[in-house]
Amino acid sequence: MRNPSASVMRLDLPGHASPAVGFEVPLEMLAACHGRVQDQCGTLRRLVAHLASHGVDMPAREAAAAVMRYFDTAARLHHDDEEVDLFPALLESMAGSDAVCVRDLAESLTAEHRELERCWRSLRQRLVRVADGESAELPMHDALTFIGLYERHMAREDDELLPMAQRLLSEPELERIGRSMRARRGVADPA
Repeated sequence: MRNPSASVMRLDLPGHASPAVGFEVPLEMLAACHGRVQDQCGTLRRLVAHLASHGVDMPAREAAAAVMRYFDTAARLHHDDEEVDLFPALLESMAGSDAVCVRDLAESLTAEHRELERCWRSLRQRLVRVADGESAELPMHDALTFIGLYERHMAREDDELLPMAQRLLSEPELERIGRSMRARRGVADPA
């Protein structure tokens, strides 16, 4: 994790230095997304400190806009990937056996998605004002609440969901999920 007290704002979009993973390996793609969420959370932490010491300058405005762009698009698509494709596939893979643990995990993670989305809407309103240069107020508590929720959520997915999916889902099912993820983003199938 990067130093949250760094005074220099990072303006490049996070995740571009990460090894590329594609739709043909959907579980790895979901895991890589968690790294990009961590990068955005780091930017959010630095933005709070930057605003306190520098106010709403151009780097702050750009950082706020980049964080909003990420959580408005990629994070939302990531939740859809899980709820529309991965969770149902896991439940289907358990058909005929005791799927209670899978169902409980999917329901719990879905509830966490809704909580993250509620928290994001509140935080986003403040970020819009920063991005527009109208306000330098971004309370650390609000940012840390959102970041903490995401960190706990990602840890559950990394420790429970993705290993379970790796064990239970067949190669054809993973390929179907990858195609669906690609279509959700409007990316043409290379085949």
